[in-house]
Amino acid sequence: MTTLLVSHQFNAAHGARIAGAGPGAEIIALPPDPAGRLADAECARVEVAFFSGDVFPDFSRQFFSSVRKAPQLKWLHVFNAGVDHPIYTEMLERGVRLTTSAGSTAEPIAQTAIMGLLALARGFPRWLAAQRARKWDPVRFGELPRDLRGQTAVVVGLGKIGAEIARLARALGLKVIGIRRSPRKADDPVDELRPPAALPDLLPQCDWLIVACPLTPGTRGLIDAASIARLPRGARIINIARGEIVVESAMIEALESGRLAGAYLDVFETEPLPPESPLWDMKNVLITPHNSSAAAGNDERVLEIFLDNLARWRRGAPLVNEIQRQ
Repeated sequence: MTTLLVSHQFNAAHGARIAGAGPGAEIIALPPDPAGRLADAECARVEVAFFSGDVFPDFSRQFFSSVRKAPQLKWLHVFNAGVDHPIYTEMLERGVRLTTSAGSTAEPIAQTAIMGLLALARGFPRWLAAQRARKWDPVRFGELPRDLRGQTAVVVGLGKIGAEIARLARALGLKVIGIRRSPRKADDPVDELRPPAALPDLLPQCDWLIVACPLTPGTRGLIDAASIARLPRGARIINIARGEIVVESAMIEALESGRLAGAYLDVFETEPLPPESPLWDMKNVLITPHNSSAAAGNDERVLEIFLDNLARWRRGAPLVNEIQRQ
């Protein structure tokens, strides 16, 4: 018998599906009131916990308070892909196995990133500003945007999200160089694959620096003033990963000076982005509120990953997207 902790919403929507996925499952649901608490006796029986999307943010405190009081917890699956929050380190240090839903949001995030790339490449900030001002403002000769075909995009982090961005970028005619530690695979959608140590030498040929890597001690502050200075004048940055990977003050200075021609940013060092940030008013910057993954199909994709892992768990097979303790 596997005892599984889920949210009350998840239990109502999918409890029967979990029970039908195989015998021997007992479901314990969190109370419907975020201030409610599970009894210690219930927490003591929990072996598996699923941090589903409906838990965040209103029920997060309730959920993690319960798993902290679950001495028999052996496996935690989370709806998100990033696990840089300290709670996940705490779980790993306890010996809890941790799996993510990496890949479930790859398509919407990649599509949003490419939207930002196309909007900047085609000059949409200018046209949108003219629309708001009710001004007819066509691009004149001498201001024409460069063709995308033949430009170079460097994708830092070639996981599932980065690979989907790379695939779409190549379809637009860009040369794509991927940055990843692991060796090249036959289906990697890149023209070149290089290790992280090669990034400084690649920056001078980079028209689009696309940040899609996890936040780790090694990537925190990776794109700093020195890195930005190595980019050619007129390069652009796209960040759909974590704000702390790019040194925001250095990026702002380069945008203000015109060294960077623009940026599409979904993530920031401080979130929500403070109202006083100069990024809000920059004509060459597109901002979304850490929302690039928004898509109606995400929950179903997360559920499929979890159900697959639950079946693997029951038969003792390797789990998909398992995070290894560093």
